Amino acid sequence: MADVEQPVVNSTIEIEDMITVGTLAERLSIPVTRLIGELMKNGIMATVNERIDFDTAEIIVEELKLGIGITRRKAEEETTARVKAVASATAASRPPVVAVMGHVDHGKTSLLDAIRSANVVKGEAGGITQHISAYQIIHNDRSITFLDTPGHEAFAAIREHGALLTDIVVIVVAADDGIKPQTIEAIRFARKAGVKIIVAANKIDKEGADVNRLKSQLGEYDLIWDGWKGGDTPVQEVSAKTKQGIPELLDMILLVTDVEDLKADTDIPARGLIIEAHVEQGRGPVAHALVEAGTLKPGDFIVAGSSYAKIRNLETTDGKPLKIATPSMPVAITGFKTLPEFGDEFSYVANEKLARAQTEAAANGKQAKGARGGVGSSELIRMINRNNEVQELNIIIKADVQGSLTSVIDSLKALDTAEVAVRIVSSGIGAVGENDLHLAQTSKAIVYGFNVDIPTSSKQQASRDKVVVRMYKVIYELIDDVKSGLSDLLRPEIKETEVGRLVVRGIFNTTKSAVICGGEVTKGKLVSPALARVLRGKEELGEVEITGLKRGPAEAKEVFEGEMCGLSFSTSHRIDLQDGDHIELFTREAIQRTL
Repeated sequence: MADVEQPVVNSTIEIEDMITVGTLAERLSIPVTRLIGELMKNGIMATVNERIDFDTAEIIVEELKLGIGITRRKAEEETTARVKAVASATAASRPPVVAVMGHVDHGKTSLLDAIRSANVVKGEAGGITQHISAYQIIHNDRSITFLDTPGHEAFAAIREHGALLTDIVVIVVAADDGIKPQTIEAIRFARKAGVKIIVAANKIDKEGADVNRLKSQLGEYDLIWDGWKGGDTPVQEVSAKTKQGIPELLDMILLVTDVEDLKADTDIPARGLIIEAHVEQGRGPVAHALVEAGTLKPGDFIVAGSSYAKIRNLETTDGKPLKIATPSMPVAITGFKTLPEFGDEFSYVANEKLARAQTEAAANGKQAKGARGGVGSSELIRMINRNNEVQELNIIIKADVQGSLTSVIDSLKALDTAEVAVRIVSSGIGAVGENDLHLAQTSKAIVYGFNVDIPTSSKQQASRDKVVVRMYKVIYELIDDVKSGLSDLLRPEIKETEVGRLVVRGIFNTTKSAVICGGEVTKGKLVSPALARVLRGKEELGEVEITGLKRGPAEAKEVFEGEMCGLSFSTSHRIDLQDGDHIELFTREAIQRTL
């Protein structure tokens, strides 16, 4: 006897963020084979124990048309800001960590350039910051750590990451330009991280600078200038060009630091966060990190995610050797076995045995999460779209550091539409190599390099194998190039324009594939050759091709409204033309669309 599906009493069920296929089938009161079949229909090969996320489950349940809705089981709210350990009663004061954020071209890197008197902005491709850079300066015999975060929209992930590292956010706004989209985003990030905000009104030396207007704009986002009643947001007027107001800005940072009473323990095992990671020739993996507590020394073992290091070199971020690193210090670390990930927390361990055990556990956990974590909703949507003949652009991405790689990938994924999508075949850190080119050849992918080199041997291989390699130093130029490639995959828009119309007044000859008739031009003009459709009232009898026109006995290339003419057309199927039918001439052109 065949299984009979039991009706589900409730119209809505509640499920977790992740759920196995078997459990979901049980909750829906349907055979698990039916659920697996629906997943397979959408290109997902899943077993009964495979886990899928809530969004995927929602899509599949909707496609099953069971009349059942699903809701997400509420969990304890996660806070985005990392929880910092409470300092002990014996903790020492530490320098503030200050993130500098703002809209692209508002001069935040130029301001930092003026603060530390090092010409950084000229070294940045396209004049924009493309990595998080961290360094310390001394002001009034006190240290301040600065993080310079990218301003281009493609670097939202890095900017948010930067805000979560900090105690104070300085939002740089050009006084002549006012608040812009990335200014608003910086405000949101700073609030999300729960840190103090200082506004630096830059470019006050420029014509059109209006600080009062800026203060009013800030008020619209609940940032009330501390010079007004009830306000608590300092607004410091500065000029990166003339260095006006910079000492006062640094004084303000130190004042806020004193109010916040920032402290950290130095006599505990060191811990902190990886803020950047890349590979250097001759040095291997190099991580830039921020020490949050404890004291770090060369020779220490540290674990960061699924990677560990015996610190070989401990340096400042501009390459000067360090004997120790204390809280709030940005450092460069060499000695990692593999490249740590952007955003990994690092911590001190006593020996290599413990370090290896912790990294293996982290790697196994990550692998299990990947294997058991199932298929995400974005991948499911991509698979469904693929079934609808979505056109894909295969690309391989190589970047200089992980933060950049993350931003490039996130930005390219945002370009996907229902018709075209980026398919990232492979991505990684370092120069474009032989394996990248082999993979590109077999997958018909374009190789994009961002801030990396391509050795001469690889150039020759790419030329020999006809692999397209495109190298960029400015992220928005790379994104524009990919956008152009996706636009080329879009189906062109077909535009039809009516040219003229004839009403049939006589039929002279009809065969299976051709007709000769006569009539009056009632609209526009007729031309030959041309495309046309034959209409009887509102019914279309077929599409034809005009092969000849005659005005009296003479051949004509065009005949105008109000004139009588003879007309011949060819057709792929017999059309029984009648007096009173209309022949409508039109042009058809394909217009290339863009994203």
